[in-house]
Amino acid sequence: MRILPRQFYDRETAQVALDLLGMLLVVERDGCKKVGLIVEVEAYLGEHDLACHTSKGKTPRNEVMFGPPGHAYVYMIYGIHHCLNVVTEPAGRGCAVLIRALEPLEGISGKTSGPGLLCKALGVDRGANGLDLTLPELCIVEPGQHKKIHAVKRPRIGVDYAGEWAKKPLRFYIRDNPFISRP
Repeated sequence: MRILPRQFYDRETAQVALDLLGMLLVVERDGCKKVGLIVEVEAYLGEHDLACHTSKGKTPRNEVMFGPPGHAYVYMIYGIHHCLNVVTEPAGRGCAVLIRALEPLEGISGKTSGPGLLCKALGVDRGANGLDLTLPELCIVEPGQHKKIHAVKRPRIGVDYAGEWAKKPLRFYIRDNPFISRP
């Protein structure tokens, strides 16, 4: 298994999102290792995407999204749930992929079918915001063996406020995986 290099993330966001399906999200902290298979993601395409956090420009909350690709963007929703995103495309674009669901493989207890649930199960919070995903503490790695992935494309969840952007098929998941947040 090898950690994905920065170049993996420095590409078009929807393609990165699709290519993340079947990869392994790894958290190593305090001698504890947690590993999950990425089974569901959503692409957020930058300032022109009305569902994206960068649609209103750069703020202290979203500034990590404008930085170099391959870093974690972690934010809190509803004052209780953390969400983990992967920054994509060249610096300045404000794009990211939300990790929506994992299939637990090692060291994970708790539900992982939803972005808030998986962050809770992994112990990921705002302290991970800005972490370099090419380093072992929080990273994404290629699995030892690649399985053929059958991806399903659907509209993103919970972005009805974004008008036509809410209907775009920018949510991707592995067909028939029991750990996705919803079909």
